[in-house]
Amino acid sequence: MTAPQRSAIGPSLTVPVEVADFRDSAWQQVRRDLLESGSALLWARLSALGEQLPQDVALREVLGRDWSRYLELTHEDVRRRYATSRLLLKCAAGAVLRSDPEQLELAYGPTGRPYLRGYDQIDISLSHTADVLLVGLTTRGLIGVDAERVDRQMYGSGLGRHVCTPYELITLSMLDERERNPSLVRLWTLKEAYSKAIGQGMNFRFTEFGFGPDGRPVQVQRPDGTVGTGDEWGFRSFVIDDAYCVSAAVYDAGFGTTAQTDVATMLDQDCVDAIEEALNDPPARGD
Repeated sequence: MTAPQRSAIGPSLTVPVEVADFRDSAWQQVRRDLLESGSALLWARLSALGEQLPQDVALREVLGRDWSRYLELTHEDVRRRYATSRLLLKCAAGAVLRSDPEQLELAYGPTGRPYLRGYDQIDISLSHTADVLLVGLTTRGLIGVDAERVDRQMYGSGLGRHVCTPYELITLSMLDERERNPSLVRLWTLKEAYSKAIGQGMNFRFTEFGFGPDGRPVQVQRPDGTVGTGDEWGFRSFVIDDAYCVSAAVYDAGFGTTAQTDVATMLDQDCVDAIEEALNDPPARGD
């Protein structure tokens, strides 16, 4: 099924959990991973979950503010992917917060990066390609995930010159020919995951940072191959179903892991105090 491809340093990242149903018992493992390591990864097949989408009013309720964007999409397959990925993300967040998905609201930063409005103690990331949906969650700080087909032809197309550092190009050229393309796919997903974690998306030139060869502890590198980050970053790549390479990057902000992730314990205490004060001392009529 899913197999890790290398050892890792920095914050730990567990093997992605497969979710076959929106109400799957796998959510228990997702919650356990988050509590034990501070991060959790999960994946699902679009073909399976897409058939389980709620309809009409129920779908509108669970999508919330994403409903208007959903209606703007004209292609049926694109709409199904959009709705399924958002519902999976909300179900994942709901599982660790012990909250109904429709009670959670997704918001988006300037680069389109999703986050949970009101629950900034949990960071989230989403990726999808072909039939795979990938979600990452962390209470450590920041997380980014990316997925790509292993057989996507990237090396022979010359794409490497546009996404690799000089050191990476040399490293790739020294590999056996059959290993070059999958290694470049791995590098691509790692760079996508890292850029998502720092909120840059495609704004960060991939030729300005790199990663070492497969089989070694992974760290961000400068173009010349020297180490560019420390142990505050953790990276891992996996192969799912022998068809998809998925990578994750997690940043440890140094605040430790959160022991409790129930929705009631994730609210900001200052916000709770302000709400309680307002409820206990309502303004006089006419104010």
